[in-house]
Amino acid sequence: LGAGESGIGAAILGKQNEYDVFVSDMGLIAKKYKDVLINNKILFEEIKHTKEQILNADVVVKSPGIPDSSFLIAELRHKGVPVISEIEFGSWFTNAKLIGITGSNGKTTTTSLIYHILKSAGLNVGVAGNIGESFALKVATCNYDYYVLELSSFQLDGIKKLKLDISILLNITPDHLDRYDYSLDKYIDSKFQIIKNSDENSVFIYNSDDKNITEKILDITLPKSAYKFTFNELKGKGAKAKDGEILIDINSPMRISADSLSLIGKHNSYNIMASASVASVLGIDEKKI
Repeated sequence: LGAGESGIGAAILGKQNEYDVFVSDMGLIAKKYKDVLINNKILFEEIKHTKEQILNADVVVKSPGIPDSSFLIAELRHKGVPVISEIEFGSWFTNAKLIGITGSNGKTTTTSLIYHILKSAGLNVGVAGNIGESFALKVATCNYDYYVLELSSFQLDGIKKLKLDISILLNITPDHLDRYDYSLDKYIDSKFQIIKNSDENSVFIYNSDDKNITEKILDITLPKSAYKFTFNELKGKGAKAKDGEILIDINSPMRISADSLSLIGKHNSYNIMASASVASVLGIDEKKI
């Protein structure tokens, strides 16, 4: 459902894995996407939803732009048809290590920075999600060992089995509350979907200066490997910013001088702490970081 970047990626990946694929969009489908569907002999419709065909699906991959409150989504769920996100669908067909980043602010900067560090360190890495090409399309057309995924709350809402190897939660401020019945608690729950399927090997990296994050953490069980980043005192392993330096202590201690950073400002210090923490978890050399 929905023939934008994520819908087209899911359609290509579905066709590749021998699903009978049907794409439906209530709006006009952009020419560049329509051409892809035609070239790949994928059935589609625009400016309508043929309900009988959609309700007959085994699985529906929903565009993040379509709210869960939509009547068609409610009908699908009532009938027991799984409705998932393109991120979830993509994860079914890759064995790559998955690094996911969410937060109300700073997602794109942090995703780009992590990707840049990993690529510069020589890892076979791709970037996708809410940035660039869709994850499903990358899975269908590339063969990366690592994916760095920028994840919006809307994408996280459609998760069933997706397990991220490393999850990063940057911050939570009220945003898109119209999609969450104007409930901040529901929006916070959506962000915490990022650790939904964590296991003993999962790593969680989070901002311990964010009140909405720290209050939620009191009510849940975190993955065994959970690292904070902060401007305050750091107890245990993690990252902190202090006196113009960023200190990372996860695998082995390292210091990053503020003078050597091209991204300035407190918000970027948080983004850098999160990114360097991921790189440290992966054992990347300090000089590369």
